[in-house]
Amino acid sequence: MSAIPAPDPDARSAAAERLAGLATPAGALGRLGDLGVWLAATQAAVPPRPLDDVRLVIFAGDHGVAQHGVSAYPPAITPAMVRTFVLGKAGVSALAAAHGVHVRVLDIGVDDDLEGVPAEVRAHKVRRGSGAIHVEDALTAEECARAYAAGRAVAGEEIAAGAQLLLSGDMGIGNTTPAAAMVAAALGLPAADVTGRGTGVDDAALAFKQALVQQALDRVGDRADPRSADPLDTLAALGSADLVATVGYLVRAAESGVPVLLDGLMSVACALYAERIAPGASAWFAAGHRSTEPAQALALEKLGLEPVLDLGLRLGEGSGAVAAVPVLRSAVALLRDVALLADLMPPAQ
Repeated sequence: MSAIPAPDPDARSAAAERLAGLATPAGALGRLGDLGVWLAATQAAVPPRPLDDVRLVIFAGDHGVAQHGVSAYPPAITPAMVRTFVLGKAGVSALAAAHGVHVRVLDIGVDDDLEGVPAEVRAHKVRRGSGAIHVEDALTAEECARAYAAGRAVAGEEIAAGAQLLLSGDMGIGNTTPAAAMVAAALGLPAADVTGRGTGVDDAALAFKQALVQQALDRVGDRADPRSADPLDTLAALGSADLVATVGYLVRAAESGVPVLLDGLMSVACALYAERIAPGASAWFAAGHRSTEPAQALALEKLGLEPVLDLGLRLGEGSGAVAAVPVLRSAVALLRDVALLADLMPPAQ
């Protein structure tokens, strides 16, 4: 894929000029000013338009490694949580209701038939669960292509529905393991540098999880191996259906010129691959929050993104991104509604 054009440079310059001219001390708005300028550039509008239509898509899937002791919770939690999202009773549901964010959950690879769940939730399902990456590929090449296409299609649907800002969320017990492996493979790092506690495993389980991630990396090969060097091949080997769908979603958003507010490790790991597949995509991304997972910090550094929030969150679901939405709305409001100093103090005649 060819490189994706950056957000509008003329709008960025005009927004920066407007920011400098506000009736506030120079630099007083800090990151809020920077975010307002970024949003103006993504919209090609100065001042930026209010963020009235913000949409979160939660990509759900199970992971074969969850059967091997890498999580503090059993895989049965995944389908239970999908049902909870549908009912609007999850942690992210409460945050989204408070902040006016539309939530959509999709079963991309849940290891359950989810009987009784609305058909639209299951419309893009690729398979039941993904392979245990330390002993087998997560997906076949055909499944990887289907998951990627599903994510692209979903982004297109949300954009057509009016999304001004997209958020990415995740649900899947064990998903920090493939996400850590994805980051390690992309950055050429050993498992010990990227693997965290996920849902809160103890020291023994963490050591086992690190060994499992390293086994997965060794199985696929280093960056000199053609298979590891190709991002989609790496995703098929080390990712999962839900994570590959997230990559497609992020690429389609950037292609379409719609900004994305990333969540924790899973969405940031996927952003790394979106940037590898479509160089320039990361200019359309902002980081909602800093996760407690080491791989997320490493991926953010590579992408050049600074999180909006740092609250010690590790809930997933898109919760950190949703919690950051009011900050972005504040940035827009300041750039739109604060008076210009020149209007308050016209030049002397």
